[in-house]
Amino acid sequence: MATPLETEPAAVQTAAGPGEDRPAYRGTLRYALTKLGGALLSIGMVIVATFFLFRLIPGDPVIAYTRDVPLSPDQIELLRRQMGLDKPLMQQFADFVLRTLQFDLGTSYEYKRPVTDLIGERVGPTLLLTGVGLFIAVSLGLWQGTRAAWHHGGRLDRFSTGVSLVLWSVPTFWLGLLLLMVLGAGIGPIPGLFPTRGMESVDAPDGFGYVLDVAHHMVLPCLTLVAVVYAQYLLVMRSSLLDEIGQDYVTTARAKGLRDDMVRRRHAIPNALLPTVTLVFIHIGFVVGGAVSVETVYSWPGLGLLFYEAIKGPDFAVMQGTFMVVCVAVIIMNTLADVAYHVLDPRVRSA
Repeated sequence: MATPLETEPAAVQTAAGPGEDRPAYRGTLRYALTKLGGALLSIGMVIVATFFLFRLIPGDPVIAYTRDVPLSPDQIELLRRQMGLDKPLMQQFADFVLRTLQFDLGTSYEYKRPVTDLIGERVGPTLLLTGVGLFIAVSLGLWQGTRAAWHHGGRLDRFSTGVSLVLWSVPTFWLGLLLLMVLGAGIGPIPGLFPTRGMESVDAPDGFGYVLDVAHHMVLPCLTLVAVVYAQYLLVMRSSLLDEIGQDYVTTARAKGLRDDMVRRRHAIPNALLPTVTLVFIHIGFVVGGAVSVETVYSWPGLGLLFYEAIKGPDFAVMQGTFMVVCVAVIIMNTLADVAYHVLDPRVRSA
């Protein structure tokens, strides 16, 4: 008869509950529908908060938009009517909700273009930068976190933990400015090695040369993102694996004479990965919004920079649109994380 050690990690196996005779998919479907209802409620709250939150920002968009153009009071009033700012606040809110339900995020005051078009143009650079950064950060963080936990108390553990704690506490914009000065502009004998702004050169070549040019521009912003994000995965993975190392099934596996590498890969790591599922999904949600501070420091033409430029306006339509897209993406990814955790871990289903 196969033992639990020969099949699955003991920590994942649980005793049969009173509802084990019913199909497992029914419980999962009910759980997913519950989470979906909560997500829809959260999105509704985001729509309400998005409208009223940005109305609290000081500044009149009409005055900001026409600050360099001398206009008469009648002309200013005409612009207010064209922008719909002359209507009562609740009527503006009702119009905003109706347009949002029709996937119409309004028209930018600054660019005179639909916000959906602006977001569509900026989402590509953002997905490229933050997607590559997240992939590297997850891979590096999980690998180093595993090594640090398995050699707990050693030099590697102390060094990697210390570095990750420092990087996690460093403000992203400060680290970006530091790398920009040292590796971009150059300091003293250190020459500038990488471009300091933008996504591509003015005279960028075509074909594979263009790919290399974009990759060259992406080094510094990607390095900034990786340095901050990977530290979170390292610390979470290290903490989770340390909890699993103390479990009875790991002690039993070692007592049976299994190789240390097999105990780590086949038994401890699969269980330790479960807490990182939520973190990965949440970060994927933030990928849609990009890193505002990083894109601003390096003038990367993504959603983060678009949001920053809209705040300076203020451009209510763009601020509302980008903020809502980011919030909805995070809510969706968080919901998927809850459902995935429910599917992957039987202990959650039996709770």
